[in-house]
Amino acid sequence: MTGYASASAQPVPAPSASPETAQAAHASVTVEARSVNGRFLDLSMRMPDDLRGLEPALRELLTASFKRGKIELRINTQRDGDGAWPQPQSDQLHRLARLQDTVQSWLPKAQPLSVHEVMQWCKGGGTAEKLDEATLDAARRCVAGLAEARAREGEKLVAILLERVTALRKLAEDAEPLVPAVVQRQQQRFLERWQEALATSGGNQSVPEEALRERALNEAAAYAIRIDVAEELARLRAHLDEITRLLKKGGELGKRLDFLIQELHREANTLGSKASALELTNISVEMKVAIEQMREQVQNIE
Repeated sequence: MTGYASASAQPVPAPSASPETAQAAHASVTVEARSVNGRFLDLSMRMPDDLRGLEPALRELLTASFKRGKIELRINTQRDGDGAWPQPQSDQLHRLARLQDTVQSWLPKAQPLSVHEVMQWCKGGGTAEKLDEATLDAARRCVAGLAEARAREGEKLVAILLERVTALRKLAEDAEPLVPAVVQRQQQRFLERWQEALATSGGNQSVPEEALRERALNEAAAYAIRIDVAEELARLRAHLDEITRLLKKGGELGKRLDFLIQELHREANTLGSKASALELTNISVEMKVAIEQMREQVQNIE
């Protein structure tokens, strides 16, 4: 199913942080999710490299919420001062100095920090963990919004499928009374040929007249058995009943509907192969069209 959702979040600064530090650490994250039709679950993610550690958690979140569809998750981050150098804060510099002293006490040959390295750290220092939390929060809300969008589309698809089910039931009702009429016409045709054969032979046939009549009736009966589609129509109605039940029940039913659509197509094909009248052939073609329309929509249902 198709759908789109987005959500944004901001890291919450520590309560003890000064206003200057909180402003320097200010950042925001936006999560977007897009979904298109697909028989299986296909996930793709685009995010900054510093958030790649969240990919397993995001995949788990998506697989727990969706079973089908091609879903793209896109994460964008923004920090105040992006593209410009920040003003280093005193608490950041003190922390860096303590960290540097600790490292050099254990590794005397370690080089001191350069001005460039200090500025890079101050540019995004201390926000990574909080940005991860904000990203996961935005992702949860975004996935929930995408699920709601897909659910709304699912309701529309269910209505469309139920319309096709109703149309197939009507076609089955139209086909049922045609078979006896076709059989009766064919029986009459056999009897007419029998009369013509009697007239042509002039009563000189070696087979008794009653035997010829019985043979004509037997051929008509055998023909009726060959073209009888009562079983196919009964199975088709059973499949339609099951499809209706599943659609009203809801839940994850895409793969089960796939199987039932295949069975419907098989019954429609058999009906067409047994058709001995133009009316039945037309009904079989209309059934296949409706079933194919259902097949296309079922591919979109989870």
